[in-house]
Amino acid sequence: MGDSIFNCCYVPPHPPGDREPPRSRRTDIMTSHIPSDKRFLIFFDFDETIVDETSDDMVVQAAPGQHLPGWLKDTYQPGRYNEYMQRVLAYLAEQGVTESDIRNVMEKMPATPGMITLFQFLRTRPQTDFEVVLLSDANTFFIESWLRRAGARQLFHRIFTNPSTFNKDGRLVMRPFHSHDCQRCPDNMCKQVVVRDYVARRTQERGRPYQRVFYVGDGANDFCPALSLGPRDVAFPRRDFPMHRLITETHEAMPGEFKAVTVPWVNAEEVVNRLRKYVTE
Repeated sequence: MGDSIFNCCYVPPHPPGDREPPRSRRTDIMTSHIPSDKRFLIFFDFDETIVDETSDDMVVQAAPGQHLPGWLKDTYQPGRYNEYMQRVLAYLAEQGVTESDIRNVMEKMPATPGMITLFQFLRTRPQTDFEVVLLSDANTFFIESWLRRAGARQLFHRIFTNPSTFNKDGRLVMRPFHSHDCQRCPDNMCKQVVVRDYVARRTQERGRPYQRVFYVGDGANDFCPALSLGPRDVAFPRRDFPMHRLITETHEAMPGEFKAVTVPWVNAEEVVNRLRKYVTE
């Protein structure tokens, strides 16, 4: 099946070349192309959730000698990773790394164990079952490159990530997704803001809530959106990764603060097994 009929479902957060949008919670999410008859909503993170690598680390393989100079690494500041990656991408362009070089590296990232099986499960379910959304702090080019190579692009109704485009000099320019006030998250993206806005908008459009909302992730920035899930919803943290540890610590320190059912996984086939139970309810 080709990707073209699904491309209408992706709307960049703001057009390439625009200035950063004003501080807002991005209530302008456009979802008019998505059918309103889905029973379940499932969010996926990308790095170390769908793919078994971090794409920002993998892109370094395109650099001369497959490493970055020390002076560049030293420019990283906590909470400002997006800005650091823009410097990395500028350096790669200066070293003659091309769009094709970067795409080739992205396409080679392995899927996490069982993830392709999970995708196949979602794809073969009745069309009224799952609305599938990808939410990532990577960027459009990295994600689209991998999904298209894996034949999985058509599975996702929406992709929320940092917009990126190649400029006339061949440099991949990445922009912040939005601005927000969350103290937990990096300046360029709070996934909880996106999840809350999306669920609220879609519930309004549909005229009813989803039976359940699922979130599949691994990192600390996946813990924040999972906090917005309710007691009927399910968080699927990758076992022993930061998201799982933060959920465990929250249960111990503040019982009742984290409301969702928690199902840790090592192999994504464990997610499939749990989803099979929910779709038969």
